[in-house]
Amino acid sequence: MSHSQFRLLRERRFLPFFGTQALGAFNDNVYKNALLLVATYETAAYTTLDPKVLTNLGNGLFILPFVLFSGIAGQLADRFDKAVVMRIVKVCEIGIMALAGLGFATHNMPLLLAALFLMGAHSTFFAPAKYGLLPQVLSEDELVGGNALLEMGTFVAILLGTLLAGVIATRHELPPLVGALFLIAIVGLLCSLLIPAVAPVAPRLRIDPNILRSTLENMRAARADRIVFLSILGISWFWFYGALLLAQLPTYSKLILNGTENVFTTMLLGFSLGVGVGSLMCERLSGRRLEIGLVPLGSLGLTAFGIDLFFSTPAQPAAATVDWLAFLASSGGWHIVIDMTLIGVFGGLYIVPLYALMQRRTRREVMSRVVSANSVWNAIFMVVAAGFGAVLLKLGVTIPQLLLVGAILNFAVTAFIYARVPEFLLRFLAWIIARVLYRIRITGLEHVPAEGPALVVCNHVSFADALVLSAAIHRPMRFVMEAAIFRIPVARFVFRGMKAIPIAPASEDAAVKEAAFAQILAELRGGELVCIFPEGRLTADGSIGEFRPGLMRVMKEEPVPVLPVALSGLWGSSFSRCHRGLARYLPRRLWARIDVHIGAPVAPAVVTPEGLRALVAGLRGPVA
Repeated sequence: MSHSQFRLLRERRFLPFFGTQALGAFNDNVYKNALLLVATYETAAYTTLDPKVLTNLGNGLFILPFVLFSGIAGQLADRFDKAVVMRIVKVCEIGIMALAGLGFATHNMPLLLAALFLMGAHSTFFAPAKYGLLPQVLSEDELVGGNALLEMGTFVAILLGTLLAGVIATRHELPPLVGALFLIAIVGLLCSLLIPAVAPVAPRLRIDPNILRSTLENMRAARADRIVFLSILGISWFWFYGALLLAQLPTYSKLILNGTENVFTTMLLGFSLGVGVGSLMCERLSGRRLEIGLVPLGSLGLTAFGIDLFFSTPAQPAAATVDWLAFLASSGGWHIVIDMTLIGVFGGLYIVPLYALMQRRTRREVMSRVVSANSVWNAIFMVVAAGFGAVLLKLGVTIPQLLLVGAILNFAVTAFIYARVPEFLLRFLAWIIARVLYRIRITGLEHVPAEGPALVVCNHVSFADALVLSAAIHRPMRFVMEAAIFRIPVARFVFRGMKAIPIAPASEDAAVKEAAFAQILAELRGGELVCIFPEGRLTADGSIGEFRPGLMRVMKEEPVPVLPVALSGLWGSSFSRCHRGLARYLPRRLWARIDVHIGAPVAPAVVTPEGLRALVAGLRGPVA
């Protein structure tokens, strides 16, 4: 339990902040969902607008402040103590709830929509402080677990807030609703007072009050790192898909399922619970390390169960209005709820690694501004989703058809992204190898430098060596491999995506050899890990061959630490040369144990091919 992510809930550096965030999300959803239910089921008492239009309008108003104010919000969170920023935001929340209470008491829809806009502004200023605080108070190996807890807490708060809103709105008891909104805001403020102070990361930063200029500056900071920007786009796509799905649930529940308010609540609870479960699964599935290979898995699940939701929808609404118990007792009720829950689970698997990747790759002094840029992109995608949904509905597309379009669009967009950025799919393949095909045991992981260049040397046992090493060592590596293997038609896509460096003997292709050495040196000078297999070819008998002297050329031109690594357990697998003919392709030893032994770095001044071979052989032991 000492290594569990849940231990953070016992520590003051995390618990008060976690409570403040969860209570804020709870209040957001008590209010938003009460308003959505009122807009859907009691429209005539508040407005003459069509419920479907009002639902999309409300979602758009909540998102709009993220576009308008995220620039300034990010600057404030970097300039000042984030704990102080969060306390000020929580004070403002009490005033917003007063305005919302007045709107409910007077059945004034414009006032309620204004309060919804202000709650969006509340979240806009809270988000950069929230996500910017995590890298300041958590260590690198706690980031995945901390983000998982944060997402879990958020969606449990959504779940409970939705449930409370449904209970109160169904009974049409507005005084308890207003009282609940005030009470939650006050408790959230009290929690924020317990958050320890954190040093401002940019205390001399000048706050630019120009909304457009400050926002553009934050977006430029986010674009400075390609991986960070891709993470932001991936997160934003999730919010597009989620907004498109969730915005339709109230009318889907009422018009398609002929359900009461608590049918909508049941589906939203399933989704929220799923996101919480999926978020918590991330740390376990990733081995407490950042694992972007979970992102493709998450996107596949979002598409699969989004499509299944369309096919599980009844062709005709129920003859009579049903409550949640009657809905679950119907033939397709549980099917729909399970689909919603699994969409949430895979959503959690998708989004937590992306948030952790964004935080890990961003420089601390611009963290909150990058988070603000993320908020802007999220908001843009969500506003587009609201407009996209509204336009398709106006054109006569049914709600189930709209949900199907969203699922298919998710597949098309993510397939395009993974084709352009193969790193995600390659990490997915490495994760499959690590968790499904093999059981990988790693020793000496602490020897891998957190940053800076190093030359990794490893024995060459099988065609899967590069993927096994990628699964074991989460820092990106550039692999040097035989040009003949690099050109294998089916595998070429994988090797190109890994940015592998093909090499050939000078006697075969001198130009390829020289290009390979130039690329190796360039990667090392850029601070990357480069992995070579100094034997020059796959082992034919399981033994470790002589190490070729080419690595000494690298040491002469770019002296960097050398990391000896040994693989054992792959000899005899389908990917090795242990078997001949068709027998090579038969599946063998599924879930076999593979050992990756990582030795201490060797100073470049003492590197010799013979010495490195002896180190690798000693690490491997007698079994290949």
